[in-house]
Amino acid sequence: MTVTVSDTALRAPSADRRAKVSRGALQGERRRLYLPMLLPALIAYLLFFVLPSLFGVVLSFAEWSGLGTELSWVGFSNYVSMAGSELFRASFVQTLVLTLVVGLALFLIAGASMIVLRTARGSAFIRAAVFLPFMISPIAVGLAVSFLFNPDGLINTVLGALGLSELRQPWLAPELIFNVIMAGVVWSAAGFYVVLVMSAVDGIPPSYYEVARIEGASELQQFRYVTLPLTRDMLAIAASLWAIAGIKTFEIVIAFVGTAGTPPPEARTLAVEQYLRVTGGREGGLAQLGEAAAIGIVMTMITAVLIVLSRRIQRRERLELA
Repeated sequence: MTVTVSDTALRAPSADRRAKVSRGALQGERRRLYLPMLLPALIAYLLFFVLPSLFGVVLSFAEWSGLGTELSWVGFSNYVSMAGSELFRASFVQTLVLTLVVGLALFLIAGASMIVLRTARGSAFIRAAVFLPFMISPIAVGLAVSFLFNPDGLINTVLGALGLSELRQPWLAPELIFNVIMAGVVWSAAGFYVVLVMSAVDGIPPSYYEVARIEGASELQQFRYVTLPLTRDMLAIAASLWAIAGIKTFEIVIAFVGTAGTPPPEARTLAVEQYLRVTGGREGGLAQLGEAAAIGIVMTMITAVLIVLSRRIQRRERLELA
């Protein structure tokens, strides 16, 4: 018996080998280009982020008032001084309260929007409208909200016109002003998180909801068993972003209580970021940059803990769902 092998069959392995060699050469060229292409970004990242961060860590163990003054090593004295400061403890507690309370309100609003806006008419317009306050400067938001809640402002005026004078309050009094600040933060930030989570909802195939409706699921059940499981990753991202933003709340507080260079008249209106800037840029004396760096390190650690906790909770819920 004679076996005939065509020329095409003989050439095929050779062609495959040439293709593999070509792909290997192309991948080698790409690998050689990685470093030259990444090097400028790596240098910029090193110079403007890594090195200043490392200097901040070193500075937190030193006493320094800026250029022209001597830097002296003080060990953990800055951390001890910070922990013993009544103003810092008050600002620390209030910042955590703001982060947790406002965060809860933001995600309740985002959850409600995931139910309502998914099928609402004019959803795109509503999203644009609620996103608008986020584009406004926090200083402007703070000033606007403070005018609204002024004793003679719109809120009290409307309450009086409706015959609800007993509900009129000195909203900007020390015992109420922090609640008003939190309301202003919710109003200004809610639109961003609504748009963020709705972008994840838009990626869910409509057929999933059709199947759920056929099975007799209500809107809340569709949210619980379809929307929520498929948007957990985006919710985790939103929680991380809010943990960072909440700890760094600064401008809107300043709009209510005063400038960044002096402490507010009431410690109950102080946030950690404001305390940091007061410590690091005092007008009436030398700046305490070492203590300010220690505050910054503590804020970074707290933010990292909040982010890790939010990610752990999301991962646990995902495993339980599976």
